[in-house]
Amino acid sequence: MLNAAIVGLGRWGQTLVASAQGKSEKLRFVAGVTGTLAKAEAFAKTHGIPLGKDYGAVLKDPKIQGVVLATPHSLHARQVAEAAAAGKHVFVEKPFTLTKATAEQAAAACAKAKVVLAIGHNRRFLPAMARLKQAIADGQLGTLQHVEATFAAPGGFRYQPGTWRADPDESPAGGMAGLGIHVIDAMIDMFGRITAVCVNSLKRSVATDLDDTTSMLLWFENGMSGYLGTLMATAPIWRLQVFGAKQWIEMRGQRRLVVGHLEGERDQIEFPVVDIERAELEAFADAATGGAPYPVTHEQAIHGIAVFEAIAKGARAPETIRVA
Repeated sequence: MLNAAIVGLGRWGQTLVASAQGKSEKLRFVAGVTGTLAKAEAFAKTHGIPLGKDYGAVLKDPKIQGVVLATPHSLHARQVAEAAAAGKHVFVEKPFTLTKATAEQAAAACAKAKVVLAIGHNRRFLPAMARLKQAIADGQLGTLQHVEATFAAPGGFRYQPGTWRADPDESPAGGMAGLGIHVIDAMIDMFGRITAVCVNSLKRSVATDLDDTTSMLLWFENGMSGYLGTLMATAPIWRLQVFGAKQWIEMRGQRRLVVGHLEGERDQIEFPVVDIERAELEAFADAATGGAPYPVTHEQAIHGIAVFEAIAKGARAPETIRVA
């Protein structure tokens, strides 16, 4: 059992706690840190978590083996490095950091301290995603040609001016930090490195200074082409479709794959509901206690942020951006 502290108890921090506390045999939260105690006291009491405001005190506590960071994106690099220096394993919500340079520094700190670094890409733990990845690896689709995805949600309507999520520096390129970064991770995991991006990012519907409609063309090192659209002010959808010379496979929502054959026939596969937040936290706990390595490698995490940084730059530049 891994004893962990939750750092950041806003909406998503509470989601992570609720997914595992009292339900997991691999991880439990034994402390909480938040900047606004009054907003989290009732929740922390319900889940039996002592609450405080001092991150440093958590890092000094010998009974705490790991930290789970659900904090503003701009704080991640420093908080990861501080946790590593204290010998604590680290689970950090996406995006890992905001720049490739800070991602490299944070990952290097964890490698030097020999602690686990886990990035919160929960879609990796969907059975449908695993089946799609296996079909690609097995050559079921033939020569890979193109991938396209759309990830949309109404979350942009919840963002209030003056809050950190509504800050364009924390949430560049519209829905990339909250939505699109998951798709970029999935594409890197299945197809490898992305070499260039071209971006069109617009503000259409939200009341904040953020864009809400962002579309991207992607170039892959393996020769594939790609497209990604993220929208944060519309009805929710997750769609990921991979095209090959033998067939295409489309992930419709999180629990369904549709397979298109050359003859025009289509197959459909349904998958069970999985608590992917609990799954990612338990994978973190496994890695921290000597089990299987966490599935997102340091190299993938850093490259994902390099792509994220290029997309953020491309959202303000009418040209193709090479990925560093």
